[in-house]
Amino acid sequence: MNHAKRILSAAIGLAVCGAALAQKTQLTVYTALETDQLKAYQEAFNKVEPNIEIKWVRDSTGVVTAKLLAEKANPQADAIWGVAASSMALFDNNGMLEPYAPLNLDAIMPQYRDKKSPPAWWGMDVFGAVVCVNTVEAKKRNIAIPTTWKDLTKPEFKGQVVMPNPASSGTGYFDVVAWLQLWGDEGGKGGGWKYMDALHENIAQYTHSGSKPCNMAAAGEYVAGISFEYRGHTNKAKGAPIELVFPKEGLGWDLEAFGIYKGTKKLEAAKKLADWASSKDAMLLYGKNFAVTAQPGVAPKLASIPADYESRLIKVNFDQAATARERTLAEWMRRYDGKSEAKK
Repeated sequence: MNHAKRILSAAIGLAVCGAALAQKTQLTVYTALETDQLKAYQEAFNKVEPNIEIKWVRDSTGVVTAKLLAEKANPQADAIWGVAASSMALFDNNGMLEPYAPLNLDAIMPQYRDKKSPPAWWGMDVFGAVVCVNTVEAKKRNIAIPTTWKDLTKPEFKGQVVMPNPASSGTGYFDVVAWLQLWGDEGGKGGGWKYMDALHENIAQYTHSGSKPCNMAAAGEYVAGISFEYRGHTNKAKGAPIELVFPKEGLGWDLEAFGIYKGTKKLEAAKKLADWASSKDAMLLYGKNFAVTAQPGVAPKLASIPADYESRLIKVNFDQAATARERTLAEWMRRYDGKSEAKK
């Protein structure tokens, strides 16, 4: 091959490579998924769709929710993958989601998806309440392992309970929603607020992450950390001296959910992500982290999570939780924010 032909051949090769690179679509995906889950989900998706690159924008649920609402006039997201259904319902009320029925929608249980057809959002997995109790610290202080939410208001727990701030954390918000739905809201005067007033007396700190209270209890910093079952499960599996308590009155919960952002210029790629994220392969991955997936019969039994876990979840009205969110959080902040950890 002469010199000119070699140059031409190399140029064609570069052009082909350039075209292949240029064909990669970058999707901006907003998420509140735990950082230790993102890589596995992304790698599995890229095995099926190697030409779609995910650019993650990750923070805790409350922060992601506030960011998306603030950007409404100038949207940055293409898709939302792993943000609470209560937030998804709020985005839908604001006309921010593109309804789409993914290929695997029929396999998703009706209680775990938006009721409209096609749905604006659908669920991936349930994350629900747990109290991580450090057995060593409880024994030192002669504190009995609690079995109910009300137990956490007993005098011996003073300064020994940590929970997530509901304005920052989806876990904190579903706890507040559950207590108000269990015992009453009544515009700040109901039994749910009376319970939170009593609990507040024993709270050492409200954290900005749903994982952190369980991590603090696992490390022996406090006796009890109100958290969610995945973090409790992983900490216990690593050998932390904690008992997972599922309070008898019922468990607050939310769904990690998926939605396509309305107005995305990359709709076809976002639909491909939705199709995969609703597939059985994806549900099998979610099932490694959560006791309940939106497709039934997929999640293996997680050690330390009770077999009847799903039946302990209270009935949650996501639309009601979305509509009441601003008022509920304003009331919560007014009453309790003085014990929140400083924001970074």
